[in-house]
Amino acid sequence: MYSLTQFPLPYDREALAPYMSGTTLDFHHGRHLATYISTLNDLIADTEYAGMPLNEIIVQAANRGAQKIFNNAAQVFNHNFFFHCLRRGEGHIPDEIASAFGGADNFRTEFKKAASGVFGSGWTWLVRDGDEIKIITTANADTPIAHGIRPLLTLDVWEHAYYLDYQNRRADFIDAFLDHLINWDFVLENMAL
Repeated sequence: MYSLTQFPLPYDREALAPYMSGTTLDFHHGRHLATYISTLNDLIADTEYAGMPLNEIIVQAANRGAQKIFNNAAQVFNHNFFFHCLRRGEGHIPDEIASAFGGADNFRTEFKKAASGVFGSGWTWLVRDGDEIKIITTANADTPIAHGIRPLLTLDVWEHAYYLDYQNRRADFIDAFLDHLINWDFVLENMAL
């Protein structure tokens, strides 16, 4: 039987410390993501979704109002994408992104404002929508690919993404992400698609 499988993290579980602990990665990647994958596999078994690529499952489930399938499929995509957005280091923001926001500092300010403003659980995204590079937020499991928008970068602002390391200090988590955890090479790869 066809099933989606979980990818291994593209780095060691302690590679993002002290900004994201191995314990957070164990829970976030090892348990939360694993549960979404397992649930999705159960939901799509012996259905027309079985064997579809993940992106197609998301689009079809959104169009058909299959909310449980959409939620789990979108969360698998969102989390896979998020974990690839992470790398410890001080990267350089691509010029095209800095220019789109009037400078790197303005990008940082706008991204932090958007991420801080997500009420409850959701995601903050840097996307390419047509010819425009912009920042958007999505609630719960929603994802840009369900709307034909190309994601470039994302930050998971569900509490499970940061609570073990930052408790209720979402702003500190956002700062750590912006200052120390963005994999700009991955962002550039997405921009080149």
